[in-house]
Amino acid sequence: MRMRVLLVALLVPAMSMAAEGMWTLDNLPKAKMQAEYGFTPSEAWIKRAMLGSVRIAGGCSASFVSKDGLVMTNHHCASECLEQLSTAKKNLIKDGFLAKRREEELSCPEIELNRLEQITDVTAQVKSATTGLDGEAFKKAQNAIKAKLSSACVGNDKETVRCDVVDLYHGGQYEVYKYHRFQDTRLVWAPEKAAAFFGGDPDNFNFPRYDLDIAVLRAYEGGKPAKIESYFPFSKNGAAAGEMVFVTGQPGSTQRQLTVAQLTTLRDVTLVNSVISLSELRGVLEQYSKTSPEAARTAEHMLFGVENGFKVRRGQLTALLDPALMKQKQDDETALRHYVAQNPALQAKVGGAWDAIAAAQQTYRQIEAPFGMIEWGRGFNSKYASYARTLVRGAEERAKPNGERLPEYADAKLPEVEQDLFSTAPVYPEFEKVTLGLSLTKMREMLGTDDAFVKQVLGKQSPDQLSAALVDHTTLGDPAVRKALWQGGKEAILKSNDPFIKLELAIDPAARAIRTRYEKEVESVQQKNSELIAQARFSQQGTSAYPDATFTLRMSYGEVKGWKEGDRQIPPFTTIGGAFARDTGADPFALPASWHAARNKLNVEQHYDLVSTNDIIGGNSGSPMINRNGEIVGLIFDGNIHSLGGAFWYDPVLNRAVAVDSGAILETLDKVYGGSELKKEMLGQ
Repeated sequence: MRMRVLLVALLVPAMSMAAEGMWTLDNLPKAKMQAEYGFTPSEAWIKRAMLGSVRIAGGCSASFVSKDGLVMTNHHCASECLEQLSTAKKNLIKDGFLAKRREEELSCPEIELNRLEQITDVTAQVKSATTGLDGEAFKKAQNAIKAKLSSACVGNDKETVRCDVVDLYHGGQYEVYKYHRFQDTRLVWAPEKAAAFFGGDPDNFNFPRYDLDIAVLRAYEGGKPAKIESYFPFSKNGAAAGEMVFVTGQPGSTQRQLTVAQLTTLRDVTLVNSVISLSELRGVLEQYSKTSPEAARTAEHMLFGVENGFKVRRGQLTALLDPALMKQKQDDETALRHYVAQNPALQAKVGGAWDAIAAAQQTYRQIEAPFGMIEWGRGFNSKYASYARTLVRGAEERAKPNGERLPEYADAKLPEVEQDLFSTAPVYPEFEKVTLGLSLTKMREMLGTDDAFVKQVLGKQSPDQLSAALVDHTTLGDPAVRKALWQGGKEAILKSNDPFIKLELAIDPAARAIRTRYEKEVESVQQKNSELIAQARFSQQGTSAYPDATFTLRMSYGEVKGWKEGDRQIPPFTTIGGAFARDTGADPFALPASWHAARNKLNVEQHYDLVSTNDIIGGNSGSPMINRNGEIVGLIFDGNIHSLGGAFWYDPVLNRAVAVDSGAILETLDKVYGGSELKKEMLGQ
């Protein structure tokens, strides 16, 4: 059935594919919008959309919704803040939170907000710096020019300005994205998890849905609410079926333009390993959660992420196991290679790119396990270990000229690094023992008991013994200790007796060595040859195609529309009354007491959640859904089960984005949560 649907979808006429695409705001398909919906956004409209959209640097989207810095995002995007602000006696995830006055708003220790303000093309500068280079020299030159461009963009305003060099079309185009940075972010409102994630994991990536997946934050500057000129006003009425809607957000990553060799490696190696490891971690977290209420509370945020990630990776793996999809990818690649072969000059320049990338995949398969375990840190799943890596490498890298550092320690990146490192969020030792012990066990399993690195790390201890010894004797849970080590530089690091610091100092040479091999033999080969393939696509298509997602601001357009699931027609809306009908009184289908208390006041016919044809992916969580007037009509929080293959292609027949209706947000904020003043601010009253 799935293959038949896919084959039909691949043959759908181009006009119905118009909703496909995560478009950069400087290259919107205005002619397609006009042809399909009779609407062409003006430059002023696009500018307002850009300035009203927000990126949560940790991995989500958001939007400004008032002149005084109110920011709307998803509950699950703010859940780490909620966890960090909770205690055994005050569980904000379970009970929710509403600040009735601004003095009651709570500071989120690790949330950085970014507002895109300027896009500058720097393709010529980046390519000029890397021309004629290969391998390690290519990578070093690329890192250096990116650091130079970012630093020049930031200037002396690193506290309020962030600049990222963005690779579009896998290196076909490079742009500097200049952001206004907000690092003082405070919690204003979040409903109970029972309302925000009603239906739990069973309903995740499904529809009908009945979730109030919202959190409201506020950006501050100079200790006062930030003054925002461009924000999205709220629509009281939401959107109608068939109405054109837009989603502006930060889609994280798609792989629609990868080569067949890259997709095959992703399918056979990366996704298989990810599904297995997430499944095992989920089991361990579930068992730990059963040991006590406090254990359940401290594991809740990670468990949610693991369950979500498992479903995503399994869905992506299922998509790549579909022969029809892989055949289409092979046909597309063959057609592009045939086009290149018809042009001798292009063939001479680009023709070998696919084979070079395929060879790099073979190298990656050989080093995937040690690279993932040692350098990416999958073998050391602990906040303490992460802090130690940042401190040890930070001391080493900051002593170098900016252009010679690892990219994550370039001057332009340091404010974000320091915000995380100096965070006052609590660390829970018993929980850290569990996650670290499991990851050390998996490292031994993947690399082998007799592996030299495994022997260096474990010595004569078991993974659980080493985990306990490290956690019991570390002081890195204290932010003051971390700050002193960071400010003390290399001298302070070398003098430290902290066991995590000592371990990181011992293993860092091996981690750097495997990273260097990866960058030299895999990453640089992929980047250089992907640039060549991008040139071939530009020659064939121009810039009429959209680039793969890069966790940067994109716009997708579509319409509010259900779909047909087998013989059933899935309508585009659910209602508040439907949530009560779905309530069983047992988790995860139990509405909170606040809802039952307010039931008689609520409009049960009010649209609750909705679906649309907008093209989204992970990272779009928290994106505003707006209408032609630039008004909020919904809040993206999920996709349906068919959207999981969206990493590789867009399915116009079945792929749907899932959002909370703006009317439901206003209705429940007022009548369930007593947030009348907040509602007035969101309505501009």
